[in-house]
Amino acid sequence: MGRRPFIVGMGGTTRAESSSELALRQCLSAVGRLGARTACFAADALDLPMYGAGRISGSEKARALVAALRDCDGIVLSSPAYHGAMSGLLKNALDYAEELRADARPYFEGRAVGCMVCAYGPQAIGATLASMRTVIHALRGWPTPLGVGVNSAAVTFSATGSCSSADVNQQIDLLAHQVMSFANMFGADRPLHAVAAQ
Repeated sequence: MGRRPFIVGMGGTTRAESSSELALRQCLSAVGRLGARTACFAADALDLPMYGAGRISGSEKARALVAALRDCDGIVLSSPAYHGAMSGLLKNALDYAEELRADARPYFEGRAVGCMVCAYGPQAIGATLASMRTVIHALRGWPTPLGVGVNSAAVTFSATGSCSSADVNQQIDLLAHQVMSFANMFGADRPLHAVAAQ
């Protein structure tokens, strides 16, 4: 039996079941159906102290996030569009990847990162996706070819894990396939993970 890739999801807002969190959970469900183990860091799990040298030791949530990022084969990010950029909550969480700088796989080296943006209207989606991809490049990650933009003014997400738009559902499934394809291709020679996934 082959190893199962480990995919980490990060995103949402401090409001539970925001559209960005529901989109993230839908994508993680899709990668789970494709055979991945997943861990989701959303809402309260991303409400971390502002990143700074030495601050990780004082936050159990930050230590859990860094441990998952260190061990993962791929990442899915989902953010609301705040003034043309990702939320400060998500950006601060990504700053904790600095703890991986001295690893054998520094930062997000060798990992695909899928991006999703939810905005109340279409204007901010493109700029936010572009800003997320810029940060991923700086962290040595591989943004997937597809980035998913969701106009929350026109669609809704159900608590059972689907969007009211068939097109958005199809895009989220494709994003999941792209993250998993890369994880399977580049993670095949990695040892089994020690981090327990949900």
